[in-house]
Amino acid sequence: MSGAGRSTVANALEDLDWYVVDNLPPQMLRPLVDLAGHAEGALPRIAAVVDVRGRDFFTDLQQMIQSLRDGTKLRVIFLDATDSALVRRFDAVRRPHPLQGGGTILDGIATERARLATIRESSDIVIDTSDLNVHQLANSVAELFAAEGTPGVKLTIMSFGFKYGAPFDADMIADARFLPNPFWVPELRAHTGLDPEVREYVLGQPGASEFTDAYAQALAPVLNGYQHESKRFATFAIGCTGGKHRSVAIANALADKLKELPGVAVNVKHRDLGKE
Repeated sequence: MSGAGRSTVANALEDLDWYVVDNLPPQMLRPLVDLAGHAEGALPRIAAVVDVRGRDFFTDLQQMIQSLRDGTKLRVIFLDATDSALVRRFDAVRRPHPLQGGGTILDGIATERARLATIRESSDIVIDTSDLNVHQLANSVAELFAAEGTPGVKLTIMSFGFKYGAPFDADMIADARFLPNPFWVPELRAHTGLDPEVREYVLGQPGASEFTDAYAQALAPVLNGYQHESKRFATFAIGCTGGKHRSVAIANALADKLKELPGVAVNVKHRDLGKE
């Protein structure tokens, strides 16, 4: 149904690495499936959003679905909502229903329900989005369509140097400048936080282990909340003066701890390493 959340579902599937095609005429479903079959695994999972925006083309949808069920692993998901919920959503965005013509929004909804009745009855999954916000709907999609092992949050731990500017795209920033700077140790100056001697020096300082342990513990409920709120990507940054020693060592140590959390895939990026 128009207004039932198709854009939210499409975005959620894209975040789960599905190849999503929006507003596809039903007649293009077969060529799309054939294309995937010749893509050598490049398009393993396809989602096509089909609705009454297809106008006269939409009348062939049921026939195309039946033909695709032979030889194709196909699931049809139907998004529905109560009339009152749909009216509220159209009022909120101040747009007409695509089928209301010269009538009211309710007229358009009634016409659409009649056209979609057969499709709804034959669907594999029906989701009533009336009482779901966008995050709850995205979570429902993830529960249904995420591949086994798909992380709930893809987390980047980034080290950086404050003298090059704090990263504007970070969700959280922590400061590692409370630790002694290896730059002032002659035998460590030329090395980086990736080298064992610098890592041992930084993590061996008073407060370093306490900080990484406590910060990882504090971030655990944050990452769990991100998963519940469908925030699939996050960046936590650790800064020091030049982004060469302390922040690099602390970022790697923090990443090692956060990798143990369920549903979290961790990537480490050292933004300013090599700039000096």
